[in-house]
Amino acid sequence: MDGTPDIFAIPLEGEAYLVYAPLHGAAFAATKGLVAALPAVLAGEGGEESVVAFAREAGLLKPPRSAVTRRQGDPSPTEVTLFLTTACNLRCTYCYASAGDAPATYMSMEVAKQGIDFVIDNARRQSAPYVGVNYHGGGEPSVHWNLMTESLAYAHEQADGIPVIAASAGNGVFTDRQIDWMIANLNGGMSLSFDGLPEAHDKHRPTVRGTGSSGRVMHTMRRFTEADYPYAVRLTVTAEQIPLLPDSIEFVLSNFTPKRVQVEPAYQLGRHEGKPDAETEDFIAAYREAQGRAARFGHELIYSAARVGTLTNHFCGITQDNFCLTPSGNVSACFEAFSEDNEFADVFFYGSSGPDGYTFDMDALGRLRELGVEQRSFCDGCFAKWNCAGDCYHKSLSANGRGEFAGSQRCHITRELVKDQLLTRIAGSGGLLWRDGQDGEPCTLHGGGSE
Repeated sequence: MDGTPDIFAIPLEGEAYLVYAPLHGAAFAATKGLVAALPAVLAGEGGEESVVAFAREAGLLKPPRSAVTRRQGDPSPTEVTLFLTTACNLRCTYCYASAGDAPATYMSMEVAKQGIDFVIDNARRQSAPYVGVNYHGGGEPSVHWNLMTESLAYAHEQADGIPVIAASAGNGVFTDRQIDWMIANLNGGMSLSFDGLPEAHDKHRPTVRGTGSSGRVMHTMRRFTEADYPYAVRLTVTAEQIPLLPDSIEFVLSNFTPKRVQVEPAYQLGRHEGKPDAETEDFIAAYREAQGRAARFGHELIYSAARVGTLTNHFCGITQDNFCLTPSGNVSACFEAFSEDNEFADVFFYGSSGPDGYTFDMDALGRLRELGVEQRSFCDGCFAKWNCAGDCYHKSLSANGRGEFAGSQRCHITRELVKDQLLTRIAGSGGLLWRDGQDGEPCTLHGGGSE
């Protein structure tokens, strides 16, 4: 909208518009006439009394909120993510990490202890409400089972009264003994990879022996469901399986009770590099139909970059001193840069461990802290800017290289899905005006776009 760079008029059908003011926390349906009248009202130049009254009701006459935050000083995280191993018991065709293709690496207890001690000391010094211990990485964390269980026991012992919140990503191929332990100990929940219909899942997520893994994952989800355990499901959609997405969503929600369901097109990284692109108009259409099915079960699907209700300049923790440890004890800010061999390790690695603790490269950390969306000129005019926050930086490097960000097909998907979310919220608020009174938070391991 001319003269109001953070208020956007998005054309709909006919002469209707969707007006979105993210920094004012408002969205509403508007006629062409209202859109034309608003700039003068917002500039304080007067206008029709009804337009002024509506702008006031929408909160547009108040100063906008700020979505920009930035870390400063030495990093002092109170959460650690341990990349336990690059080994995996599956051979997923679209694995971004190509897990199992190279000799596996395994973290030692000494590396885990040092990271846990560091965040506990920070939490105690800052009087933080809890310590976070998360498991992720370029393989399946549960494959390194002894370290997973022993490291968490160590964290509880060392925390000495500070609550420990533990969570993990996983492929769901677990034994009953492992499931029992997860239910009892991973109090922050589990994010499971499951692609919906068994035939869709088994085609792309076989075991190391080449057999389907859907039965094992569904057993895990049934156990979690019976225990009322908080778990999430992430579906990865390849190009040829886009038509199956609505049925896959209905299958999941008809049979299981995940707290959250995330859907992402398969990224052209790792084993999926060079494969047909799933970031298409067909994906948007299938996602919309799947969202309609999910709504019948009281769910709203999650797509990591479409986050109405979130107001932030950070897509994920890479700009927020994310503290992830590789098996070697080096510090990465990115879940996907889990290895020193990663193409972009020089971008995301900012620390190393030694006998006297961690040494941080403050120049590298400073560059990461400056990667907020406000630094991306390409995003300046985008109405989804403060919801998407620039999307996954690792994937943008893969798509655009190391030059200036130039967008990708994901940008179009994000804008369309943000628009859908806004229209849904407006409809749910009576059909004219939606107000959002909540400031957003950057995504974490449990809600972000990592695989």
